[in-house]
Amino acid sequence: MANKNTIQSSFIEDGIRYMQCSNCGSYVSNISNLTTSVLCSRCFSIRHNKMFPEKEEKKNKKPLGWHWMKEFVDKDGNVYHKGKEVPELKGTLSPTKVKKIKRKKKKKKEKISYEKRINILAKEYKEKRKLKRKNKIDSNK
Repeated sequence: MANKNTIQSSFIEDGIRYMQCSNCGSYVSNISNLTTSVLCSRCFSIRHNKMFPEKEEKKNKKPLGWHWMKEFVDKDGNVYHKGKEVPELKGTLSPTKVKKIKRKKKKKKEKISYEKRINILAKEYKEKRKLKRKNKIDSNK
């Protein structure tokens, strides 16, 4: 921590006072004239998380769609029938083995330029005209 008697570098621009963060050196705006040192929000959150780490206890993470299965048994032995727990059967069945779903890869569409598209459409139009002409000639005979 910085000494309370020393003042961090600061400047005033358009009536707003800016001061350097005492930890990382980035500038913080809207500072009181009585302030001697500042911590930016990023440095503050880092310091806060070090002092008070969150204790997250992850419970058994169930696979996606487990509540749609007719019967699902988690690692603790809890048995679920159609998403509802059945406490009478706890520990009687072995845990359900979950297969990972293989995602299908989508085919990438080729990007065709505007000129190529026009040429393709023109060729198709010419072929249709030829077929119509043939049909007219055949029907007249």
